[in-house]
Amino acid sequence: MINHMIIAPRRGWRHSLLTVALGTLLATVTAEAAQAHVKWFCAYDVAGQPRGLENVLCADFELLVAAAMLFLLSGTFLEGTPVGVAMINGLNRITQVLRDNTELVMRAVAGFFFVSLWALGGIILTPELKTSSTWIPLLQLAIAAGMMSRVTLPLSGLGIVVLFGIAVWNYGVFHLADYPIFLSVALYFGLVGLRRDLFGVRPVDVIRYGAAITLMWASIEKWAYPEWSFPLFNEHSRLALGFDPEFYMRAAGVIEFALAFSLLWTPLVRRCAAIMLAGMFISACFEFGKIDVIGHSAIIAVLFAIIADDKVVTVERRAPWLLPPAFAASLAAYLMIYYASHALLFKTAIL
Repeated sequence: MINHMIIAPRRGWRHSLLTVALGTLLATVTAEAAQAHVKWFCAYDVAGQPRGLENVLCADFELLVAAAMLFLLSGTFLEGTPVGVAMINGLNRITQVLRDNTELVMRAVAGFFFVSLWALGGIILTPELKTSSTWIPLLQLAIAAGMMSRVTLPLSGLGIVVLFGIAVWNYGVFHLADYPIFLSVALYFGLVGLRRDLFGVRPVDVIRYGAAITLMWASIEKWAYPEWSFPLFNEHSRLALGFDPEFYMRAAGVIEFALAFSLLWTPLVRRCAAIMLAGMFISACFEFGKIDVIGHSAIIAVLFAIIADDKVVTVERRAPWLLPPAFAASLAAYLMIYYASHALLFKTAIL
């Protein structure tokens, strides 16, 4: 097995903490490279050997995770204070128009997305999922047309599921594990069209869970295959702001995982996380152009729906002490599922 471990000079703990703090802050506000989906712009090998867990779980990684956990814990404590209540009330006022038109925004963006795929041609759902089929563009156009009426939304949702199934058949389940957001969007349109919920789960919560699952999985890829993104730093050198690309990708992955996990947490925390994620995706569109605009339009619309959602229920008022074990358990579970499933499917090493 190739040893990917990188040996760095010894540093004092104060220097390490400062580097992690600065890296976390800068990677948050300049995460264009991290949010540009690497498979759309660079060469990749899904079946290739990922970085071993013994190399992923390094000292910098642990400090980054601790910093992210502290940040989320602070937000959870803030939520129950007068400042937190004022922030929630302010968000409710600012997003009133968006909240009243969430369904319309979702339908319009989905229509734009599938018309764009039809116009580009040769794409199933995302830029790297290629097809030579002549009927798939017609299905994409039909899905877009179905967005014009609530009555036909369930049919459009079914069409999205069909496209997802075709992609799984052609590219494998592990590759499509990057995109469960499409299944949640399909289910959203089905539920909205039928005016129903999913065993008490609202349609907007369905897409919120889908976004969280999608982004937490994507963050693991940044640790497992950071080298896939290195060509982006060569072409857009300013993005890393002088940080080592290895460290930058570790920081970007931790930030993405923390923000994605936040989408499952309490109302203020998840709405603030959605604002940050939406800002990161939108800034990446300016840097990487039309492909990124089209490819990320759906998840940006989902994030705006989460930002506008003002629903608060009693069960969501979680005790702050629950956050560290929940975050740690989620991180451990995702790492093990990713590496164990990859080892099972592609016979690669875990450590």
